[in-house]
Parts: sequence; structure tokens; C-alpha cells
Amino acid sequence: MLTGIEIKNINHLGIVAGIIDELEIVDIINEELGIDEQEIVNSGEIVRQL
Repeated sequence: MLTGIEIKNINHLGIVAGIIDELEIVDIINEELGIDEQEIVNSGEIVRQL
């Protein structure tokens, strides 16, 4: 019997977030929309979290 193995269900969100990171979509969105210095969370990160 194997020990020390943990299984986590990340549904599709982990896969989608991984693809967003791989394609650098957050950077593309932020380049197009810009980042305001008063923002707590930038637009690219908001899209990644949806």
C-alpha cells in the first residue's frame, strides 16, 4: 500500500489557470489595459481568477 500520496480535486479551474499562465494571458491583458498604481488587483489577475 502506498503512503504519503494525497489526491486533490482541482476541477477544471487548475487546468484553466495553468493554460492562462502558459499563454501569459495575464500579461497580455495588462499590457492592453494598463495597470493603475491605485489598483489592488490588476485586470489580468481578475480574469485569471474568474
